[in-house]
Amino acid sequence: MNDLYSIVIQWSEKDNCFVATLPEWENRHAQGESYEQALENAQEALQFLVELSKSQGESLPEPQNFQVTPVSK
Repeated sequence: MNDLYSIVIQWSEKDNCFVATLPEWENRHAQGESYEQALENAQEALQFLVELSKSQGESLPEPQNFQVTPVSK
């Protein structure tokens, strides 16, 4: 189920690092000096959030499908 959640990774000039956002989880964030590190940190945060929610008897958020509009040339 963790694989169905979204992770959005963007460069932050302000923070001078990559920021990974977990949209289904009230936009929680993770950071990394590289894209790969931000992804790894986000995956760890996601696993923690799922385990915490389950241990507290809370329901998990529904995974969402995001539509990407193609860029026209």
